[in-house]
Amino acid sequence: MAKAPYAIVIHGGAGTINKAALTASQQQAYEAALTEAVNAGYQVLEQGGSSLDAVTKAVLVMEDSPLFNAGKGAVYTYEGGHDLDASIMRGDNLAAGAVAGVTTVKNPVLLARAVMEKSDHVMLSGKGAEEFAKLQGLTLVDNRHFDTQFRYEALLKAKAAMEKAQPKTPHQASIRLLPGWNPAWNMGTVGAVALDKSGNLAAATSTGGMTAKRYGRIGDAPIIGAGNFADNQSCAVSATGHGEFFIRYRVAADICARVKYSGVSAAEAAHQVIHQELVKAGGTGGVIVMDNKGNISWPFNTEGMYRAKRTAGQPAEVAIFQDLAKKSQ
Repeated sequence: MAKAPYAIVIHGGAGTINKAALTASQQQAYEAALTEAVNAGYQVLEQGGSSLDAVTKAVLVMEDSPLFNAGKGAVYTYEGGHDLDASIMRGDNLAAGAVAGVTTVKNPVLLARAVMEKSDHVMLSGKGAEEFAKLQGLTLVDNRHFDTQFRYEALLKAKAAMEKAQPKTPHQASIRLLPGWNPAWNMGTVGAVALDKSGNLAAATSTGGMTAKRYGRIGDAPIIGAGNFADNQSCAVSATGHGEFFIRYRVAADICARVKYSGVSAAEAAHQVIHQELVKAGGTGGVIVMDNKGNISWPFNTEGMYRAKRTAGQPAEVAIFQDLAKKSQ
């Protein structure tokens, strides 16, 4: 009898990478962090654990790393703080949990999971979500815990670009059109998708959002169907990119719907959405996708996307740019 397939794929953000500017030591640091995260999730699956536990574990590793725009490495809001979002979903019964605009929760993915498992709701936000986190005994930190120097420098550059254009150009979804605006400031999210030995899919996504975001802006990461989706009947998806486009084009759910109702492969569905629908609209980013047989794809329409995958009995594969992945144990 053939062994049940199991696999995990993760991402650490798309569009935030400039190949020419990334030093060898920086690339090594990202590759090491991605390897640690994918292996952490893989070990859960290898030992017979659930896909839900695997994606949670992988995202936790990335939330605790200052390298990624989630948790510890979250970008700054316009006001100089950090607002965090996360979501999680299981493919067997479509249960889901999400949080938006939390400021003191060390690991938003744990709060999203608590919302799914210990509340009657799917999404909580702001102060209410923080109150729920306290009731669940989750680790709370001062908002300064999420400070990093290079994210702060990005905030200063983003604000300078915005203020140079004011008052002629209002702050809106088309902020990417501002003179001097760096597309990298729109993006950067972490996520994981997994299939366990029981045949269940799960997906999780976590982010600090967009650099210099204002007015309580919420992106796609905590929105089920936009930045995150899992359905055992089709596939599981975690997205990263310019969230406004991923919301409008319900990217994650659309990919799974194409698989479920049109009969195309998950890889082809993802390609259609990322390289055709989003490109036509001007949206940038990427997705990690896994079907219910464990087949993995990770299309993106940016210069790079931090990503890694590992399937049953195989070493981890890590990649950043469009070239082939690097294998490592």
